[in-house]
Amino acid sequence: MESKLLAFWELVIPLEHAFYKSRLEVQGIKVLVPNETDRVVINTVIYNELCLGKILEESRAIYKRIIQDLVEQGAGGIILGCTEIGLLVKAEDTTVPLFDTTLLHAKGAVKLAFE
Repeated sequence: MESKLLAFWELVIPLEHAFYKSRLEVQGIKVLVPNETDRVVINTVIYNELCLGKILEESRAIYKRIIQDLVEQGAGGIILGCTEIGLLVKAEDTTVPLFDTTLLHAKGAVKLAFE
């Protein structure tokens, strides 16, 4: 990944309070978040669909459009900061790396357990 600008997706409340964003910026990583309208859509899909086990193609298309918008704004990668988002979008849905925090945490836990 060449860009030090990442887009960060998660539930609306943590995004609006910049908890993770500030920690990434301290590390020299600029963070781009979806616009307010898209944040509401992301939140709605998470709570009303993904948390209920619903994987809808129309929501996948919306998420892909939001990803593309962020890439066009310069995002060099997308952090999936909510466990459910990885159910809907995959690496093949974008031209930039996806960082699925659920998978990253699981790999880190296994690595730590075997050290």
